[in-house]
Amino acid sequence: MHYLKSLNVQVAIGIALGIAFGILLPSFALEQKLIGDMFVALLKMLVVPLVFASIYTALTGLESVEKLKQIGFKTIGLYLLTTALAVFLAIFVMNLFPIGEVTSSAGLEYAKASEIKPFSFHDMIMSFIPSNVFNSLAQGYMMQVIVFAIFLGLASFKLEKKHQDVLFDLFTAINNAMFFIAKWIINLTPIGVFSLIAYIIAKQGIDVIFGLWQYMLVVLVVIAIHAVVTLPMLLSFFAKINPYKYLNAVKEAPLMAFSTASSTATLPVSLQVVQEKGGVSKDSAGFVLPLGATVSMDGTAAYLTIAVLYIANLAGLSMSIGDQLILGLTVVALSVGVAALPSASLVMMVVILNQVGLPVEYLAIIVAVDRILDMARTSLNVTSDLVVTKIVDTLTRKKVSK
Repeated sequence: MHYLKSLNVQVAIGIALGIAFGILLPSFALEQKLIGDMFVALLKMLVVPLVFASIYTALTGLESVEKLKQIGFKTIGLYLLTTALAVFLAIFVMNLFPIGEVTSSAGLEYAKASEIKPFSFHDMIMSFIPSNVFNSLAQGYMMQVIVFAIFLGLASFKLEKKHQDVLFDLFTAINNAMFFIAKWIINLTPIGVFSLIAYIIAKQGIDVIFGLWQYMLVVLVVIAIHAVVTLPMLLSFFAKINPYKYLNAVKEAPLMAFSTASSTATLPVSLQVVQEKGGVSKDSAGFVLPLGATVSMDGTAAYLTIAVLYIANLAGLSMSIGDQLILGLTVVALSVGVAALPSASLVMMVVILNQVGLPVEYLAIIVAVDRILDMARTSLNVTSDLVVTKIVDTLTRKKVSK
């Protein structure tokens, strides 16, 4: 019974019991949602101070703008690479298994799409800039928090050494305090996971899953291949380590992402496990992971690509390979561009459907299983963050040792 003391085992048991509870006692599962909501809220409570402190201490730890450029370009380049590979894998699988029979959009309605404002490059750029940093901190606008933390970190290079030390000590203390709180909350993970999974299963029901099993299967297969083949290959190639040993060491974070369906809520866990169990330096983790939680969207991008191609098949629209490649490039570009906008995934979906001339009403068909698939794609998003962080850390260490 010693293995039951492992948090990972407890989380797995929590997921299994949550599924069973949601199926067998759906009314009770719906009523206990408060437990899961409290768990996620506790995690989100840590995110803003943790991200701000992590970004600041990571930047000042680099000690120069030149080092920031090096780690920044590597990070953005790798995030774009992993997202692109996920998208083109999705295109390949959808051409191998072209699911979706022609279905009329008559009678379908997806009212939520009307709430989305038309995509604007101006709004996208402005969403990165905090006009009121206190409002950004209060509302948890992560990209704006990151931008301000970067500016403050760069500005601190210009301060006297004694003032630099004061700021560094302050944010280091905040960072360390957040980690202690994170450890307390992480111990509640099995209970939180049980509650969240039970609620989702009870709310969505099993019948809707059977109705869209082909669509769900393709999405899950693409996510699984990217997680266990593509990302490990990149990790092995760039970092020259055993990828599965590393991913096994940090598996708590993807499990947490699966249960919460939130990269942001998972960030405190990711930061902890990647340093304590993954052997990543504090500076690399503090810069790469918060950025990844905002802009890295491997799972989301793969899901959106499959969803659009599936809807195209439902609508009877034949897309050539050229059209699909353009779609892939659009998804990759938008995955970074709209990351800071509210309801980023929905914004991307509506923009892409409008671009290829498909009725947004078809979203009403697939939205029924969106929450379940959201859990899987968020887990992949976080896995990608963990992989990129390890690669950047390894490459940075090698450059320093030369």
